[in-house]
Amino acid sequence: MNKDSNRWSSKIRAGAVLGMLLMAVLLLGACSGNSDSVFHTDTETTDSVSRVPWDYRVVEGTVGDLIGSDMTVLPDNELLPNDGNYATGDKIWTLQFMDAELVTDADQKNDIRLSSWSTIKSYASQKAAAEDLTRLKVSITTDVDLVGVYKTEYKNKTRNFAVVELPSGNRIKQPIDDKRYKALEKQKKASVVLEEVHDFADYDSAYAKFRGWAN
Repeated sequence: MNKDSNRWSSKIRAGAVLGMLLMAVLLLGACSGNSDSVFHTDTETTDSVSRVPWDYRVVEGTVGDLIGSDMTVLPDNELLPNDGNYATGDKIWTLQFMDAELVTDADQKNDIRLSSWSTIKSYASQKAAAEDLTRLKVSITTDVDLVGVYKTEYKNKTRNFAVVELPSGNRIKQPIDDKRYKALEKQKKASVVLEEVHDFADYDSAYAKFRGWAN
């Protein structure tokens, strides 16, 4: 066989290999668009994730070292702005904040992931700190939607539950006794006590937590 024939055969083989590779790529692309294919990747999720204000507390502390316009607060040695022009050794109170990442699935079931406590403000008196706290955590009595009541049985013991929907749209399950089960069995609404936790930076943003039955 001469050199021209060899070159022609090599080109044919290269073309055939290229064609096979192209076909493989096309087949892989077709499979990845098919939800039944093992190559298919479903990135959609039905979970909803939101961050909500969760809790506040007032903590007593002592001013430590002064560093420029900041101060350390004992016992945790946390660094804060010295907005009150405090001196080392002064007794102060701080407002601490906790938020939560709320993951809600398609069945309205919640997974709550709490943050650590963060200090956001200092006060010269416990009274001033408590006044802010009462505005940020507000107890209210209101009617909410009652999704329903149901019974479960385990080892010959029966337990009752009620499911209510909070103003945020999240549903919670609460254990109830037989008396409340009968009272709620045919109801569409339930009177409850809620604690509204407001965002310190955006007061209109709040999250309501169930705190009990109103009657």
